[in-house]
Amino acid sequence: MTEKVGAVVIGAGVVGLACARALALRGIETIILEANDAIGLESSSRNSEVIHAGLYYPAGSLKARLCVAGNRQLYEFCAAHHVAHRRCGKLIVATAPEQEEKLAALKSQSAQNGVTDLQPLSAAQLATLEPALHATSALLSPSTGIIDSHGLMLALQGEAEAHGAALAVNSPLLRGEARGGGFVLEVGGEEPMRLEAEIVINSAGLHATKVAASLAGLDPRHVPALRYARGNYYALAGRAPFTHLVYPLPEPGGLGVHLTLDMGGQARFGPDVEWVDALDYTVDPRRADAFYAEVRKYWPQLADGALQPAYAGIRPKLAGPGAPVADFLVQSPAIHGVPGLINLFGIESPGLTACLALAGHVCRELSL
Repeated sequence: MTEKVGAVVIGAGVVGLACARALALRGIETIILEANDAIGLESSSRNSEVIHAGLYYPAGSLKARLCVAGNRQLYEFCAAHHVAHRRCGKLIVATAPEQEEKLAALKSQSAQNGVTDLQPLSAAQLATLEPALHATSALLSPSTGIIDSHGLMLALQGEAEAHGAALAVNSPLLRGEARGGGFVLEVGGEEPMRLEAEIVINSAGLHATKVAASLAGLDPRHVPALRYARGNYYALAGRAPFTHLVYPLPEPGGLGVHLTLDMGGQARFGPDVEWVDALDYTVDPRRADAFYAEVRKYWPQLADGALQPAYAGIRPKLAGPGAPVADFLVQSPAIHGVPGLINLFGIESPGLTACLALAGHVCRELSL
């Protein structure tokens, strides 16, 4: 038996759920297919849980535009739907005088992206704000914050379902075909089904290229190569003496290890970048050794043995080692020629922050 629906969203991570909500709010009957047994078990739950401001991305890029717009939309959504979050702010620190030109360049880049609230801080101001921090100067990003990512996904799912969307877990897409202006999808799992839909949103994250390759009617030339970058996180034993997130300026050959906080106040450091060929989330305790020297540039009091393996996440990358960082790829019918199909490739950071803006962009690409 074939079930006919308006739209199918493949992947119930934060972006897929945001897209399903946007479609449902427009009155489109939507089914969300998730291969795992619950929502958001991959990239959406294995990240820093930071609401980014949009400082670093090239002006005019999708990452810049959707992060800046998404930041505002996400704070509004969290307030309206009681999603736990905190606008704690972030310090981008220079730990040597020669880095201060880079801070000025970052402030200029941020302004080009529409971020106008960065505040320069002197060493004396930092000593008052974060006494344990060692830095010659910094930029304060007051619109950077932290969020309960699972709470966000539950809120997105709840609103999507309240407007008629349905979630099917343990439901991997086996294959699909673009046919007669729509799609026929074969879904596996314990309860296999056959779906017909006018719209398909491929938001499968780490598996997006595999999903795209399974769709007959999509030219294989439009399926890019995807690389996996594992990011390892290490938790601090005990509480950190910081109330802001702390991000060093990247240095050539340096890790630039970030200090982030979760909603419970637990500090963690990471992620690093480790190129891998498979989805393996094992954290090697030995990789923490390289973190200590980097962290001590801005927090000299970090004690030996204080970093404990926490978790790892894997990012779907469109550019490999040494290549310029790639932008989000929102592949619409105008690009691949298949009506009703949107492929979302390389949706990594700042995908969490940008999720609502991404969903809106997808709908605009489909003229919805």
